[in-house]
Amino acid sequence: MGILDKIADIENEIARTQKNKATEYHLGLLKAKLAKYRSQLLETQNKATKGEGFDVMKSGDARVSLIGFPSVGKSTLLNSLTSTHSECASYEFTTLTCIPGVIEYKGANIQLLDLPGIIEGASQGKGRGRQVIAVARTADLVLMMLDATKPDVHRKLLENELEAVGIRLNKNKPNIYFKQKKTGGLKITSMVPLTKINEKMTQMILQEYKIFNAEVIFREDSTPDEFIDVVVGGRVYLACLYVYNKIDQISLQEVDRLARQPHSVVVSCNLKLNLDYLLEKLWDYLNLIQVFTKKRGRKN
Repeated sequence: MGILDKIADIENEIARTQKNKATEYHLGLLKAKLAKYRSQLLETQNKATKGEGFDVMKSGDARVSLIGFPSVGKSTLLNSLTSTHSECASYEFTTLTCIPGVIEYKGANIQLLDLPGIIEGASQGKGRGRQVIAVARTADLVLMMLDATKPDVHRKLLENELEAVGIRLNKNKPNIYFKQKKTGGLKITSMVPLTKINEKMTQMILQEYKIFNAEVIFREDSTPDEFIDVVVGGRVYLACLYVYNKIDQISLQEVDRLARQPHSVVVSCNLKLNLDYLLEKLWDYLNLIQVFTKKRGRKN
């Protein structure tokens, strides 16, 4: 059985297992195995595709990656916000490589990357998903472009693809100290009450990774998933802004619902609706600061 088959089997078992007190240890172990196989898959893919990818030099004050399914309006947005021309059309896979542009806003140069549309299964190597995701990991912010006519399905699928390759959106790095040692066994302590994980589950997760000597200190209430992320490593924590395009094709009630979603902006690239507000939110999420200087000796 290959790695992809093992991943699929574990995902199916997690999906059909009810979450309750009796199954929490079983689910924790399944998640540890899933993370291990996903890491092995990434290592295999990285070796197989060494030297391939989008060679785009990082420039400007910040880098923003445009991610989305094919034909959701990424290229149209790039053309609207920058002076760069990216081929756009109503058919899928118009963009086949990474096209960089520069947004000039409040005195800053923000590099915007129009990445090829990714498809379901990108995290497992389908399409150009590996290259797209590799570039996304180098960004300061992810703009997830979504079709407002089918927003919830697309959003969940894209989040799952990024989650599978270790990209954590709008999350902070877990405040957990973890260090492997050569001897001494497992030393697990907590500085706060733990409600989602305990010492037994922590030991089970470590044993799945053949770790029998380590020190763990929980500095905040954490989940098994967060602890697994710390053990596996290689995770990237990125801010993400969800951009719902094509709002001119949906009802006002649906526009209002989408606009109220966390970390979300609604736009119409074709009609250039709400793009100014998108730039404001982009600036806020990048945490850039505009600094004004004055000549020496001037009082105001």
